[in-house]
Amino acid sequence: MTALLPSPQPVGLPRPAGREDGRQGQLIGRQAEMRAVIAALAAARAGRGSALFVTGEPGVGKTRLAAEAIAAAAGAGMVTSRGRVSTVGSAVPYRPLVEALLCLARAGLLPEQDQLGGYAPLLAGLLPEPGAAAGSPASPLLVAEAVLRLLAVVGRRGGCLLVLDDLHDADMETLEVVEYLLDNLAEQPAVLLITAGRESCAATDLAARARQRGAAAILPLRPLGPSDVRLLVAAELGVAPDGVSDALVDRVVAGGSGVPFVVKELVHDLTRPDPARRAPDDDRDRTLPVPDSVARSVRRRTERLGPGGRRTLGVAALLGQRFPLPVLRHAVGCDDRELFAVLRAGAASYLLEPDASDPQWYAFRHRLAAEAVLDGLAPGERAGYARRAAQALADLHPGLPGEWCARAADLRGHAGDSGEAVRLYCEAGRRAMAEGAVDRALTLLTRAHRLADAAVPPGLRAAVLEQLLHAVGCSARFDYVPELTAAVEALDDLDVPAARRAGLCARLADVAALAGRPAEALHQLDVARRLLGGSPADVHRAPVDAAAAHVEPHRLAPDRLHTAAGAARRAAEAARRAGLPDVECGALVQLGHLTAERDESAATEHLLRACALARQHRLPVQRVSAEARLALAAARRDGRWARVEQVRQDALRIGALPLAYETGYALALAQVGRAEFGPAGERIREALAGATRLRLGHALPMLRLAEAVRYAHQGRRAEMQEALAALAPLVDDAPGVRAMSYGLARAFCSLLEEDREAAEREFAQAVAYDTENPATGDFGKHGVILLLGVLARRVGAQHYAGVTAVSAAGTRWNRQFVGLAHAVLLGREGRAAEADAAAATALEAAAIHPMARHLCLRLIARPAHEDGWGDPVGWLREAEEYFHGADVPAVAGACRGLLRTMGAPVRQRRAGIEQVPLDLRRYGVTVREFEVARLLATRIGNKDIAGRLHISPRTVEKHVASLLRKTGHPDRGAFATAAGALTPALHAG
Repeated sequence: MTALLPSPQPVGLPRPAGREDGRQGQLIGRQAEMRAVIAALAAARAGRGSALFVTGEPGVGKTRLAAEAIAAAAGAGMVTSRGRVSTVGSAVPYRPLVEALLCLARAGLLPEQDQLGGYAPLLAGLLPEPGAAAGSPASPLLVAEAVLRLLAVVGRRGGCLLVLDDLHDADMETLEVVEYLLDNLAEQPAVLLITAGRESCAATDLAARARQRGAAAILPLRPLGPSDVRLLVAAELGVAPDGVSDALVDRVVAGGSGVPFVVKELVHDLTRPDPARRAPDDDRDRTLPVPDSVARSVRRRTERLGPGGRRTLGVAALLGQRFPLPVLRHAVGCDDRELFAVLRAGAASYLLEPDASDPQWYAFRHRLAAEAVLDGLAPGERAGYARRAAQALADLHPGLPGEWCARAADLRGHAGDSGEAVRLYCEAGRRAMAEGAVDRALTLLTRAHRLADAAVPPGLRAAVLEQLLHAVGCSARFDYVPELTAAVEALDDLDVPAARRAGLCARLADVAALAGRPAEALHQLDVARRLLGGSPADVHRAPVDAAAAHVEPHRLAPDRLHTAAGAARRAAEAARRAGLPDVECGALVQLGHLTAERDESAATEHLLRACALARQHRLPVQRVSAEARLALAAARRDGRWARVEQVRQDALRIGALPLAYETGYALALAQVGRAEFGPAGERIREALAGATRLRLGHALPMLRLAEAVRYAHQGRRAEMQEALAALAPLVDDAPGVRAMSYGLARAFCSLLEEDREAAEREFAQAVAYDTENPATGDFGKHGVILLLGVLARRVGAQHYAGVTAVSAAGTRWNRQFVGLAHAVLLGREGRAAEADAAAATALEAAAIHPMARHLCLRLIARPAHEDGWGDPVGWLREAEEYFHGADVPAVAGACRGLLRTMGAPVRQRRAGIEQVPLDLRRYGVTVREFEVARLLATRIGNKDIAGRLHISPRTVEKHVASLLRKTGHPDRGAFATAAGALTPALHAG
């Protein structure tokens, strides 16, 4: 034996390439455990020994924590050694202790024999010469004392760490030695770190007893939480945590259940560019890849359970990651004793665990375990087990209520019974739609579609496509469209009636319109009409007319809205006669949308009917659509938008994305109207990102338009032009966007630039576009265009009456323009009092729209002044103040120019004007006059004021005279008396 030398590096620790200390990257989620280890190592260096049991399931990081402990000990100059229990080959007494001794021997750290006294031969006996016959094992007690003395010797200079791995598989002799060490280690300069599983065994009993008597501490390692999983994924990929996608983290958390080994393997498998690996799709819970190393680990543990246990786990895996015990028992055909024996063994192997929420359920520890068990079944085994499980479900749950239907469909698919699996998936998808779970329905119906091979009857394949197209339209998964289009066309060669194929083409048309592909939508609609024939039954006519109600507004024609409304009426009537409540609801909602502009009361009646029908027949998507239209109509009328946001959240909750984005667009425009430009921009940017990612072709042009309108309503022409350039390629993908781009954006911006001529041209262009191809969007026809026409004397009382008879003129946005147009007409007729009343009502409606309100004040001030009604000077001062603060200089300058023509004082725009109280600014009080006014209110003389302000008394006299004239006070005493009431801020400072 050689002399003792300190070890600068851990002994016996494998050293992967790229890291000299043998550790593999950053240790994550084990900070508390490492603090306990560091404290124990520090105590050992001070001569106080201790023992730590690190416990947990396979892959949770016990070995990794031990490696970190060895690295920390070596870094502190301590001697380290390590031994592991092995289940491979014949049993060797004291196996981990022998391995630890060999580690010390290889490093030349075993002490000389005289340092160990009479115990040196015992240790030497554990290390026989190569080729020598093994002698009888030494007494555990003597071996234990020898090891204890060895630790004292090697650790006397700086302490030592002995790691024993996998003690749950240790022989009894080793356990006796460990127990002795635990009881006698406290006075030695050593730490004993032991790793073991958590299942009940002699090692865990030993740990529990040692902790009870204070001889050891237990560090149980739990699975990592989602935040630590993100850190581990980032470390494995070599990126920052915020660079890891939420989708990848979610999949890894779901598949790995926080077990670090599984997480790492899964990350590398999911991110490895391997074309042979199965590509993930939307059905993520069925396509999660099982890394080879995880599969081998699960297979080894499963084989230990024997044939009966393997069969039970195979059936359980077919039932899902979480499975019901009554169904499993019935399918396997065993009694409770046999079943629970397997469950206990599976739990001991960290494959299974009881479900915390229901004692009648168990679950696989993580999803990959279930997938690995399934992958290990032979095809015949899988089919047989699946048939038995499906029959057990049917026997125990007649009618397959709730989630049992989808589980039965899964089992029928595994059993190879594709027709029954497709039928059950269709039923489960229908139920999911009725519950408002659109994404779930899409997943189930996608499974049905991809199982619908040639063996499935054509009628059932058509039924799958009908439901799936509806789900695709609701969820905005337009990437499905090419595949589904091909599937619909494939039915031409099968025994599917032409009228039914017409309905499928109509659904394709509807989806294409939502996707922003109007040409494709119109093509599919025309195909549907040709297939429908001359005298179709109501059951086939209704879906085609319902699709026409959505698609016809995309056809370039002056009567397209009339055509679409007629189709919606026919669809609603035919669907009612044919007993198709879902089609009737959709038609009524679209009819309400198409008629709202001209007849809001009739539109409301249609929408209320749709709501009642949707509630009666449990049609959540149609119900939320009807509620959204009702909420939008009410908000446009009264300016209260909270209900619209509620409906938008409902649409997001059920997965109706096109509806959610449409209501989001309306909310953004409302924020622009209220001059909430910052929040509107945030909403638009977020929606644009989502719509771009989801390829929502119908929503994108509307959101691009909203961005342009937001800039236009601030007078920011350059940014508006940039937004309109981004809109240009999409401008015809949604009806009405072209006209609104002129009326809501370009023309309004021109008004804020005081370019009335350009605004008139742009409004005229908007009207021309709308006349050629009408749409439902409001571009100013029933509001600001009317006001400008009255101001220009192109519109008189008769034309005014015709425009305002339309319901759209009654929205809160339009009422400000309509009411002021009426006031101007009344003023021209010399009816000043009525004009004042009309203006007051209009300005009250305009209160929530500050930009538009003050623009209106600027527009009507001249006719009000000329015709002798209203408060034109006060209006212009208020408007000038607003536009100056909003950085719209053209309108602010125009207001000042008009004030001068009216002979009214015009305020100066010099530095410090913001200090002048608003009430005084409206009188035209300048900054210097305000400084004089503050002192004048204290009743001091001109000379004192001049001294404080460093100006001449003559200048003070002029300012006082100007103040009295502007504020209407007869003398300085009256001004000082009224100053407090005039503006409380006058005495501030």
